[in-house]
Amino acid sequence: MLKSYVCFDLETTGLDPLYNEIIEIGALKVRDGKVAERFMEFIHPQEEISPMITNLTGITNEMVANARPADTVISDFLEFCEDDVLIGHNVGFDYSFMKSGASNLGLTFEKFGIDTFKIAQRTLKSLPSKSLSSLCEYYQIENKAAHRAYYDALATAKLYQTLAHYFESSEPKLFVPEKMFVKVKKQQPMTKKQKAYLKDLCKYHKIEF
Repeated sequence: MLKSYVCFDLETTGLDPLYNEIIEIGALKVRDGKVAERFMEFIHPQEEISPMITNLTGITNEMVANARPADTVISDFLEFCEDDVLIGHNVGFDYSFMKSGASNLGLTFEKFGIDTFKIAQRTLKSLPSKSLSSLCEYYQIENKAAHRAYYDALATAKLYQTLAHYFESSEPKLFVPEKMFVKVKKQQPMTKKQKAYLKDLCKYHKIEF
């Protein structure tokens, strides 16, 4: 089990880093198995947060109104990460947003990572759900504020330690950091066709925005 790493989680306005934004970054830096530093910060988005995202995360437009813009927060977070391995639950999702954000600033973000979701998929096949909340419930890991970035990151760090305790000796390859690959697409405004599709999708699922 790694003794030094950064465990992180993001809250975003949607699922696609090409069109959606990061609204919160939460991370903890672990040194010798203990939390040494924390990173908790909102980001002021360019567009309003939808009611759907507020319902999911609890983050409102008022909460991010006075937050710093993405470029300064992301730049600070990249410095926070140093050369550490990143750990996350479905870490590729969060990494794609962070790498896209770094690319927009003309910065690089090349990392090795460990994915607790991938480990759970391989080692806990009988569990019907491998979501962070389901795994925390299964292992009785307390998460004081699910779907808030820092608390999800803290819960993920505890999950990583728990999974390593039970499975690293039998599945050592799952716990070896792997180089993460994300192809960053050039950010551009949403087309009329894409906006129409999104509206139809929201209407179909009865989502107000």
